[in-house]
Amino acid sequence: MAAARMNFAHPLHGLLLAFPIALFASALAFDITYLNTEVVQWSHFSAWLIAGAEVFGGLVLLWVIVDFIRFRNTSLRRRALVYLVLVAAMWVGGLLNSFQHSRDGWSSVGAFGLVLSILTAVLALAAGWLAYSAPALTRSTEKGDVK
Repeated sequence: MAAARMNFAHPLHGLLLAFPIALFASALAFDITYLNTEVVQWSHFSAWLIAGAEVFGGLVLLWVIVDFIRFRNTSLRRRALVYLVLVAAMWVGGLLNSFQHSRDGWSSVGAFGLVLSILTAVLALAAGWLAYSAPALTRSTEKGDVK
């Protein structure tokens, strides 16, 4: 009986997840820079980074929904549900952050925009940690079931 290893998250999924992690964290850094310097260009950079993170975050969210269905009969069902909730919260928080950053001047970042940027960056990092700290599953190649 040969056993194959199956990871919780596919490597391509990890590549897609790397974009929201990096872009949300960079947007947070640019928001802090904007609040310290008051140079409006930093706010514009942050808004574009959030928009890019939303695009890739949407792709990750679709992949997570498929993975949630795929892991329905495994021991990782609970972990997949928590991961789905994390990614969905990251995407919704990023969408709210994008709306906040579309406002004019100081109100685009301010306290609420900074809190949203911190929240989305932390959720993205937590999703990445959860996806790649999971133990590998073993799959029996004869029976086709996942243990």
